[in-house]
This record gives sequence, C-alpha cells and structure tokens, in this order.
Amino acid sequence: MTDSSPVAIVTGGARRIGAETVRHLHQRGMNVLIHYRASSEDAVTLAETLNHVRPGSAHTIGIDLGDPNVGDLVRDQALEAFSRIDLLVNNASSFYPTPVHETTHAQFEDLMISNLQGPFVVSKACAPILSQYRGAIINLVDIHAMVPLKDHVPYVSAKAGLIMQTKAMAKDLAPEVRVNGVAPGSILWPESEINDTEKHQAMLAKIPLARQGEPSDIAKAVAFLGLDAPYVTGQILAVDGGRLLNM
Repeated sequence: MTDSSPVAIVTGGARRIGAETVRHLHQRGMNVLIHYRASSEDAVTLAETLNHVRPGSAHTIGIDLGDPNVGDLVRDQALEAFSRIDLLVNNASSFYPTPVHETTHAQFEDLMISNLQGPFVVSKACAPILSQYRGAIINLVDIHAMVPLKDHVPYVSAKAGLIMQTKAMAKDLAPEVRVNGVAPGSILWPESEINDTEKHQAMLAKIPLARQGEPSDIAKAVAFLGLDAPYVTGQILAVDGGRLLNM
C-alpha cells in the first residue's frame, strides 16, 4: 500500500532547531527528508530513531546548498522516497561574526548562499510539486533581519533579503503555495558563546518574557504556519519572547 502521509523537507535538519523541527513534524504525522551539509552522523541517527517509530518515514540527503544542482537533487530525493512534497522548511543557515574590515569574499559568499540563495533555489525546484498538494514553504529568518546585529553585516543582509524573498514568493506562488517566515529570537546560544554567562545575562535582561526560548517554540511555529494556517501567507512571525520590543 502506498503511504499517503504528507511530506516535509527540512534543510539543516540534523541538529539544533532543525532537528527539533523534524521531530515535531514527524510527530504530527509527516514523513520527513532531513537535509544536512556536514552533520551526517547526526542526520542518520535522527532518521534511524524516527524510522524505529514509523518505518520508512525518514530519509536523509547530504549536499551543500551552494551546489548548483541542490534544488533538483533535494526535490528528486523527496519524490523518490515519498512521491510527494507538502512542506518545505528552509532552516539551514551559516552564522558567525564578520566585522566589516575583516570579512572575506568567501565568508560573504557562504553567508549569502546558505541564508538567501539556497532557500530560493530549493524553493524554486520544489514549487511545482508543492503546488500540486496546496503546500507551503516556511523560511527561517531572524529578528536581526529587522534590527541589525553588530559585526554581522553579510548575515543580517542575507536574512533581510530572505524576508523580502518570503513576501515576493508568497505573491508569485499564490494561490497554490503559501510562503511564510519564522523569525527566532534568543533560542539557542551560538556554539561559540555557550559558556559566556555575562552575555547570556545581558541578553535575558532585554527579553520581556525574561527567559530564553526553546527549539520547540520554533518547531511549533513552523508547524502552525505550515499546517494549521491555511489563510496566512506572506507573513513573518517573530518568536522572540518580545525581544523586538527592546531593540
């Protein structure tokens, strides 16, 4: 019997917020294609765990978003594994400081590809299939796409572009495909700042809800916009504990 479960693709789905999003969508009954660039062990382990719960419900694909064929390869892998695509979550992202006078061409290109070009290429490739299933695209942006973060010009520029890409594609792909964005605030500390207690306290002092968010907060917002909001498109939902109020 052919599995008719809806299918989600999550880029950067092997770790952190991406992995939590994969788990949550799987719990919602979706089959999942987990994209990764370098985290093959994490991706395979996650897929094995999900397949133990529901056999054949999770597959992986490892490819750099800068590969010129990435969109076609991700789409084709999803179709080969599951024969349909209902939801694309563009979560993969490079993030690191790039002070203006120290930023290299390679860094600028990496941040633009992972945060702006990659989502467009994968969305473009998947759009015809998504349209057949009245599907949705969710882009993970950032509250710093609206209020800049010091020493991160290429990153925040790319994320700001992704906000406009979200709105423009929502217009171009309607009415068959809805396109929305989720803008996380402080959810997980960057791996380079995990032990910086002073910076943590300074950040928390600016958040009206007085706590850091959880990856599950983002996963639930993605599921809401992707699965539970059929009359919402072209919107950016900030999930930041109110941080934008104090920026």
